[in-house]
Order: sequence, then structure tokens, then C-alpha cells
Amino acid sequence: MQQKTFFFLIIIVIATLLNACDRRQKIESDPTAQQSEKLTPTSRLAIVKEREKVICGIHGGIKGFSFKGERDRYSGIDVDICRAVAAALFNNPEAVEYKTLSSNNRFTAVANGDVDILSRNTTWTLKRDGALKVNFAAITFYDGQGVMVRKNSGIQSWEDLNNRFICVTTGTTSELNLFDEMARLQVNYNIVRFLKYENALTAYREGRCQGITFDRSQLFARKLTLADKEQHDILEAVISKEPLGPAVVEGDNEWFEIVRWVTYATIEAEELGITSANIAEMKQSKNPKIRRFLGIEGDLGLSLGLAPDFTERVVTHVGNYQEIYDRNLGANSELQIPRGQNKLWKNSGLLYSPPFR
Repeated sequence: MQQKTFFFLIIIVIATLLNACDRRQKIESDPTAQQSEKLTPTSRLAIVKEREKVICGIHGGIKGFSFKGERDRYSGIDVDICRAVAAALFNNPEAVEYKTLSSNNRFTAVANGDVDILSRNTTWTLKRDGALKVNFAAITFYDGQGVMVRKNSGIQSWEDLNNRFICVTTGTTSELNLFDEMARLQVNYNIVRFLKYENALTAYREGRCQGITFDRSQLFARKLTLADKEQHDILEAVISKEPLGPAVVEGDNEWFEIVRWVTYATIEAEELGITSANIAEMKQSKNPKIRRFLGIEGDLGLSLGLAPDFTERVVTHVGNYQEIYDRNLGANSELQIPRGQNKLWKNSGLLYSPPFR
């Protein structure tokens, strides 16, 4: 009996050594095999690659962020982040499946793996980062909470909302910020809660509340849908910081880093002056920063498990941050929202990418 056990153990040791030798030969013969070796069967990157598309959780009903328009296609800054990740991975920005999520189920969808990325006008907060099993990869839009009122209401400040009805979506930072601000101002008010922003807007339109509060960018978008949009004002006063950006499941650093650096690639491209229109010309540049960024020199892409030219793919298919902003929110959009604090840091804004080196 002991001899059989000993013989069986020898067979296991030999099989293990042969398997290790086989893996080593694959890595030595294929430079990219080492990257594949790092992928565990349950890693998000492995799942996405096997599926050959990115599943992106979005709102789906906010112009400028995620909205289904011409040819039944989604567009918006949130959509473009997911398109950029697909471009980096597959050289195909259309390799994305979109899932519309509510404010109540968005974080659960990420934590459960129902979506690969949450790109849904979502504010980065300490509690969300620490308690909801998600990690925010980067900030794509610096926003702030405001309120929309009718021009003939006489309301010109938050204090003027004393004893008025205010519509808000429950389960959002907007609801919490409203509590804080009105307590600070010691203003009495009546809150009218809705699960969906569309229902809150309907109530506001029908006169059931005298103000509706949300991120100012969303108010700009919603104002466009009102038949009498010229009769409404968005007050200048901002009561909160609302840094918006994509989130991924907590604990998968490999996938987190990919989403983070793909997002930063759009910002860095703008800073370097690289656009979808001039990228062929920029590839001829002697500037080491540009050559390193575009993967002509160095191995930045490989260090993330991506192709060396992943940034070129992103800019070619989706554009740099300015291109993304202008077509969705800025000069080339219906919204015409000034960039303001969403300018690059060197232009007195807050947008900043860590170095690509």
C-alpha cells in the first residue's frame, strides 16, 4: 500500500514539472503570453476578452451623457468612455453592449458583475468608494448641484425656496445635498421624492413642485426637453461638489487600471495636442512624450495588458477629451455647456492626467 502511494506521488510531481516546463516554453516563444498568464479565469479582463465586448451600465436618458438618438444609437460622454475602453481592447469602439440602470440598482449591477463598467453620471463619494464594492477609476466631469425654477416664480436663490415644494430623485447624492443645504440655511421646505428623474421632471412640469434639483449638467439637458424651455431658469448658486466618472468592481486591480488609464488617455491626448484628425501626423513627431504616449517607443500598453498602440486606438476612434466634450456637451452640442472647471489644468481647469511614462 505504501509503495502504491509513493508511486502515485512521483507521478504527480512529474506531471507538475512537465506542466511548468510547457508554460515556460510558451512564455519564451510568445512575448504576450506572460500577460495572458497573469489573467485568472475570473478576472474581469479575461471575461471581457472571452466575450469580445464590454458591457457598460448607463442611464440612457440624459442628453450629453447617455442618450439614444439617431439610428437608435447611444451617444454621450459616459457612452464614449465605454467606447474608448472597447477601442483600446478590440480596436473597435462598437464592441459595447449597453444596459440602462436606475439610481437604485447601478451599484449592485457592478458588484454582481452584471456590467463591466458603470458609466452613468455617478458622483464619486467616500461612502460609495468604501462601502459599495466599487472603485471609481477617474473623474470625467466636474459638476455641481443646482436647481431649476420657473422665471415667473420670483425664486432667485435657495433661500427663496422657503416653504416651497422641491422635486428630487431618491437614492442620489442630490437628495442628501438638499438636506444639508436647507439645514445650513435653516430654510423650511417640502421634498417630493421620485424613483426616476423622468417622473420628477413631469411633476415639476405639471407644477406639483416649484423647483427641481439635480446636477447642473443634467438640468441643462432636461431643460431642453421642456416645451416652454425659455420660461425656466437654472440658478447660478451651486451647493455641492459632484465629481462624475466611471466605476468598476472593487478588488480587480487589473481591470481598474485599464479603465483608469484609458480614461486618462483622452485627457493626456488633449494636453499633447493629439486629435483624431492629426494623429497620423503626430506619429511622425520626435517629441519623446508623444512617441511614448502613442506606443511608438516604450511598453506602456504591455504593462497594462493592452496593445502598445492602445492610446492611438482610443484617439482614432473616440477622440481626445476636448473632442468628446465638444460633441456631447460643448460647442458642437445642443447643450452648449461652457467647459469651466472641466478645462485642462494648464488652462485654469481641474482636468489632470498623471504622467504617461
